[in-house]
Amino acid sequence: MHTSPLKIHNLSVAYQKKPVLRGVSFEVPEGKLIGIVGPNGAGKSTLIKAALGLIPRLSGKVSIYGKPYAEQRRSVGYVPQRESVDWDFPTNALDVVMMGRYGHLGWFKRPGHTEKRIAMECLAKVGMTDFADRQISQLSGGQQQRIFLARALAQDAKLYVMDEPFVGVDAATEKAIITLLGELKTQGKTVLVVHHDLSTVKEYFDWVMLLNVQLLAFGPVEQTFTADKLQQTYGGRLAILDHDDQSAMIMNAR
Repeated sequence: MHTSPLKIHNLSVAYQKKPVLRGVSFEVPEGKLIGIVGPNGAGKSTLIKAALGLIPRLSGKVSIYGKPYAEQRRSVGYVPQRESVDWDFPTNALDVVMMGRYGHLGWFKRPGHTEKRIAMECLAKVGMTDFADRQISQLSGGQQQRIFLARALAQDAKLYVMDEPFVGVDAATEKAIITLLGELKTQGKTVLVVHHDLSTVKEYFDWVMLLNVQLLAFGPVEQTFTADKLQQTYGGRLAILDHDDQSAMIMNAR
């Protein structure tokens, strides 16, 4: 019997008594690329952070492959939002990527040739080999995002959780991320992505979660990503120009 990569039951989170997530429950299928979408303030990043124990939750149970996150850290690769990171920290790109190997080393072993080789392979996958010795503060936004992805790859996780990886990156980086997501899927990995651009949801993801404080819909894109359900999620903020032209409809959602 397969256990779900991520199962959440009745998750609620509040900031200063204001509910940000209310009674969210779902079970993630294995080997899918899943987009999490909803308006600003819908609780998308909060959902990820609460699931990974980065912020406290009012209620709710989270299991990763049937166990608490604390027991499954090595199975989860997390790519946080770029702006939440101190990019002035004095370290180079290769060292950041090698941090992804620490879970495999244990506390007292120093990374050696194997770790460096794996880290360089991961840098190559995101097109950043030439920047291995570059200080992370000297990299562009898109390059920094690629370094973060390489670090998650180096971890060789089973479940990847990415918080807005496409925000503020150039077209080449966006393409590199998409290629990478496809590779992860081919390897049977499960990937959850907080995503804001509705016009690319159908192209990028297998499943989609529609979230606005509460979970409004979750399932395969073709069944879930519909005009009615999007209207329900975004309310008056969504302009529907033409029911037959979904691309026109969703480009207006922000």
